[in-house]
Amino acid sequence: MSSNEQEWVSKTQMKKQMDNLQDLGMQLTKLSADTLKKIGLPEDLYEAVLAYKKITSNGATKRQAQYIGRLMRDTDPEPIERYLAKLRGDNAAHNAFLQRVEQARDRLIAGDDALTAFIADYPHADAGKLRTLIRNTRKEQELNKPPKNFRALFQEIKAVMDGGTTNSV
Repeated sequence: MSSNEQEWVSKTQMKKQMDNLQDLGMQLTKLSADTLKKIGLPEDLYEAVLAYKKITSNGATKRQAQYIGRLMRDTDPEPIERYLAKLRGDNAAHNAFLQRVEQARDRLIAGDDALTAFIADYPHADAGKLRTLIRNTRKEQELNKPPKNFRALFQEIKAVMDGGTTNSV
């Protein structure tokens, strides 16, 4: 009798579980086809997600979303949830890296002492190229020109910092 009590789930709980699975399926519809292949979805679920992306009618998208939810019931959600969590984590780490690059760029534009400190942290950086980009960026900003060198400086710093993080690990 105790095993029967443990297996019993209320109708409300079942509906919540099904809604959660459907929401997980809807998160899959926001991913690219290549990313979906990396997750390793069952073929029918993969096809249903791709079909959802092609549908434009509101009623049809709702039916397809329910179909994806039904297919999700037969699929183990753990690997999908882990992969989506990993994607969100990677994006957060990448955004933090880009913020560090922006801060370094702003420090380099603000003062000449920052270049010396940057070269000390990243000895493989091309000081001459950075100095030229910094000088040209300052001129651009003074003359209110389009930020061509500003972007080039960002890309150069990003390449240096990315190369520096892979070398130090």
